Parts: sequence; C-alpha cells; structure tokens
Amino acid sequence: MPPPLPPLPPAPDWQAMPLRSASLAAFGGAIAGALLLGGVLGALWVVFDLPGRWWGATGMVVLGALIGAALAFRRQRRTYWRLDAQGLGLRRDLLWQNETRVPTSRVQHLDLRRGPIERSAGLSTLVVHTAGSRFSAVTLSGLDSADAERLRDTLAHQLDQDDDAL
Repeated sequence: MPPPLPPLPPAPDWQAMPLRSASLAAFGGAIAGALLLGGVLGALWVVFDLPGRWWGATGMVVLGALIGAALAFRRQRRTYWRLDAQGLGLRRDLLWQNETRVPTSRVQHLDLRRGPIERSAGLSTLVVHTAGSRFSAVTLSGLDSADAERLRDTLAHQLDQDDDAL
C-alpha cells in the first residue's frame, strides 16, 4: 500500500508545518496515548481478568500509543500558518477546525522557545502574547527555526511601524 499523500494547504498563501515537526508530534502523541488511553484500557483488561491478562494489557498500551501517534501526526500535518499585513493567521484541523487570527495591533510581545529535542530537529516554538489576560497567547509549535525567526522579526517590525500597536 503506498504511503498517504500529505494534505494540501487550504489556499496557496497558507504555509504547512515541516514534516519533521509532525514526526516529533507523533512521538509525543505516542507517549500520551500509551499513558492515557493504553493505560486505562490495559488496567481494565487486567481488572476484568480477560484472557491473556498481561499480554492483553500490553497490547492495549501499544494500541493507545499507535492511536496517539497517528492523531498527533495528522493534526500537525493539518496545521497551517500565514503572515500578512494584518497579522498572523493559524489554522488547525483534524476533527474540529480552528482558525485563529492575531491582528498586529493586538500583539504585545513575541517569544521563541527551543527545547533540546526541538533544537536537535531544527524546530522552534513561536509564542505571540496578545493584549488581554495572562492566558492571551497564541503558540505555534513545530516551526522551522528559520521561519520562526523570520515570523518573529517580521511581526516585531510590523509592531514598530504600526502606530496603534502597544
């Protein structure tokens, strides 16, 4: 069976996340799926004393890891971003579609985060803090480091040029 094709961007001006960010997300999703879904199903397998008690529980943990990895991989492959004169746009979809628009005039400050695993993969997380409460931030993780720096610099430059900002 041939591998599935990557999803197409919704429009030509939307940028897809790099494939290596989806692989990193799949790794995190596998851990979460193994612990949450697999752990619960495995515990139920043992509690109800189903056949092949420990083999079945181990199989449920592996199944949870596979489901978590698949969902995280597909969600990251279906994340797109766009920067234009009005600000930053972010689209995510898998089961639910979510589109976030951050106008330049609402941006307070910008952060770049690079953990050790992200650094080794050449990825970064851009955090756009907006006007509002302390929970008003848009996080775009899994960006290529060069794209993240370019986005940060461009948004910061737009902030400097915009009289209404800050």
